[in-house]
Amino acid sequence: MPGYRGDLAYIHHKAYGTFARNAAPALIGMLRQNGIHAGLVVDLGCGSGIWAAELVRAGYEVFGADISPSMLKIAKKQAPGATFVPASLFSVDIPDCAAITSIGECLNYTLDPASGWTQLRRLFRRVHDALQPGGLFVFDIAQPGQLPPAAQRREHWQGEDWAVLLQVTEDRRRHLLTRTITIFRKAGRLFRKSQEVHVLRLYEGPAILAALERTGFRVRTLRGYGTARLPRTHIAFVARKPDAK
Repeated sequence: MPGYRGDLAYIHHKAYGTFARNAAPALIGMLRQNGIHAGLVVDLGCGSGIWAAELVRAGYEVFGADISPSMLKIAKKQAPGATFVPASLFSVDIPDCAAITSIGECLNYTLDPASGWTQLRRLFRRVHDALQPGGLFVFDIAQPGQLPPAAQRREHWQGEDWAVLLQVTEDRRRHLLTRTITIFRKAGRLFRKSQEVHVLRLYEGPAILAALERTGFRVRTLRGYGTARLPRTHIAFVARKPDAK
């Protein structure tokens, strides 16, 4: 299991779905402002299906891919009208579609060992090929500088039946962010403990912008999706495939 196993998937869906829910109205508005009122939307790194469910409610068809079977199990309950497949976003066959999204720094994750700059550029080309003329590719990334030099961050959160301890470190030379997550979930009268380590490859925004433009997209950047604002060290991209001549 590469990441987001059962307990963490449960906690992530239950406690950390606010960003996707808050982003949904602005994202749907973005689709409609670009003339995409119906059709297929592909969600790469769809997680527990919160955004997919909003798309289905808005009248879109949805194809979601995620590398975590535990996340997909939740997603199928959240959005039974969508189609979900267990696959890495770097290798999934992307169907012909009106729009593609990847919300929540999905492109940074190294859960697939094949991830990296080469695969990311290939993904941009595959996305461009799959999109219909005028289609949108909307996603966000984490950039370097998540932590001050030589710093670590430790945080903890808890809910009624769970708790999470988080330690974050950044390798500035290699542009890697490591999150060590210790998970406690109530199981009967006791708590079950597990741990996951997530490594994110951090990308410079200008390099991503240049790669998208070289692929043939017209690109603009955002600081968030409506009321769902991104952290200072994150950036969102709206990449549009030009209309057919």
